[in-house]
Amino acid sequence: MKNQFIFLFLISGLWAANAQSGKVFDELSMKSTILDSERKYAVYLPPDYETSQRSYPVLYLLHGAGDDQTGWIQFGEVLRITDLAIKEGKATPLIIIMPDANSGVRGYFNSINGDWRYEDFFFEELMPHVEKQYRIKSEKRYRAVAGLSMGGGGAFMYALYRPELFSSACPLSAYIGPLRVSEMEERLKRNDENYNKRDVKAYFDKHNAISLIQNMAVEDIKSVRWYIDCGDDDFLYEGNSLVHIAMKKKEIPHEYRVRDGGHSWTYWRESLPKVLEFVSDAFHQY
Repeated sequence: MKNQFIFLFLISGLWAANAQSGKVFDELSMKSTILDSERKYAVYLPPDYETSQRSYPVLYLLHGAGDDQTGWIQFGEVLRITDLAIKEGKATPLIIIMPDANSGVRGYFNSINGDWRYEDFFFEELMPHVEKQYRIKSEKRYRAVAGLSMGGGGAFMYALYRPELFSSACPLSAYIGPLRVSEMEERLKRNDENYNKRDVKAYFDKHNAISLIQNMAVEDIKSVRWYIDCGDDDFLYEGNSLVHIAMKKKEIPHEYRVRDGGHSWTYWRESLPKVLEFVSDAFHQY
């Protein structure tokens, strides 16, 4: 009887430990008509997802160049960090969607000639798919976007393109796009993209965070809460500093953080708890 009690105690202890952990799935996929391919994505589900009937807010978390949908799981330790933030009450239980932008063509945007439409895929196919597949609250106030490096640029542009969709945006060490039109054209040539020279300026204006800030309605930008974070040794410091200045000049509220560090996973792992806390404030209607 004593041994049976001990066995049941151990089993209940293991069950409780497992119940306190979220889950990640990193090889999920969906069919994209827009990109004419199977697209992978990863998801983090909070600890109580399987035992509740409630719906959850969502964070779209974008990887950087050279990684894929597994980057934030493998190197960013999203499971451990998010579980801990929820346990400590610093983050609300949420679902995290991590798409793959490293297959076919690298990046989160449409190509200049329209033959690759990742941006359209993200808004027209990926978001509706996952928000139907999982118990996700689909209103602006329960949706956020964040990312690092290339994904930081994606977080900037997506929230600036579609401010009606996101309550918060958290670009980390973000590539904000070429700083000059000539740099945009050089990049297009380097990537062997087919383009019409007269289209470069319009494409630049839509794919440079500073241009978007300067040309958009201020109230639209203000409708998103901004958390911008870039290390003092990061090679992308200039663009992030210029975005900070552009927002200051337009009196757009935002959090701007410069910490010790460079362009590394060590830096981004330390950023993630702050991101989770920041987006949760919006989800809670601070």
